[in-house]
Amino acid sequence: MSDGEHAKPRRRRGRRRGRRAAGPAEKRTDNGQISAASPASGGGPANSGRSRSAGRAPDRLRTVHETSAGGLVIDGIDGPREDQMAALIGRVDRRGRMLWSLPKGHIELGETAEQTAIREVAEETGIRGSVLAALGSIDYWFVTDGRRVHKTVHHYLMRCSGGELSDEDLEVAEVAWVPIPELPARLAYADERRLAEVADELIDKLQTDGPTALPPLPPTSPRRRPQTHSRAHHRQPAPARKNGRGRGP
Repeated sequence: MSDGEHAKPRRRRGRRRGRRAAGPAEKRTDNGQISAASPASGGGPANSGRSRSAGRAPDRLRTVHETSAGGLVIDGIDGPREDQMAALIGRVDRRGRMLWSLPKGHIELGETAEQTAIREVAEETGIRGSVLAALGSIDYWFVTDGRRVHKTVHHYLMRCSGGELSDEDLEVAEVAWVPIPELPARLAYADERRLAEVADELIDKLQTDGPTALPPLPPTSPRRRPQTHSRAHHRQPAPARKNGRGRGP
């Protein structure tokens, strides 16, 4: 055997492999240190098959994107500010609380966002309206039916052009005319309260400088593909419904 053959550290490599196999498995903690896994965790070589299976990432939820539109429809928008009313809808959440919000719904095949806003306001409140200006968009995430849903809702300022307040929509528990100054306290969601502030500024501009002073509507095109119709957790029908006719909730 040559001197070169004596220099090969075969025995030391074997001992190192043996010690590592006999000891606990290692894992890296959040702070960068290495700690040993207990035998119960299945980190040892004897449980290597089970460990690989347990270490697989869980199946990810399928992400879908949904788009809705709605509006803040104002009765008396051209009259005195103290007489102006907004049509709101009320839905009952899982805790039995009445949550007031703006009417809205999915953009259907062949509809633009403005057309959806007009239709949904009519369906959920009974009030016909025409779009004056865009208030802005809200987007949020929720999980339902094994899917992760990213929803975007486009909102518009609308002028009441007729109709009678009605709660015939099965998803709506109540509808009501609410005075404009009370919107910040009545609307359940912070994003919609901010939209009400934008509407207040636009109404001032409308009354001061006329309709031409309002910002132009952003371009939209008819929807070309159908979309899913998931129900967010706050869109549950109420167990009992009341007649929403008349002003005030």
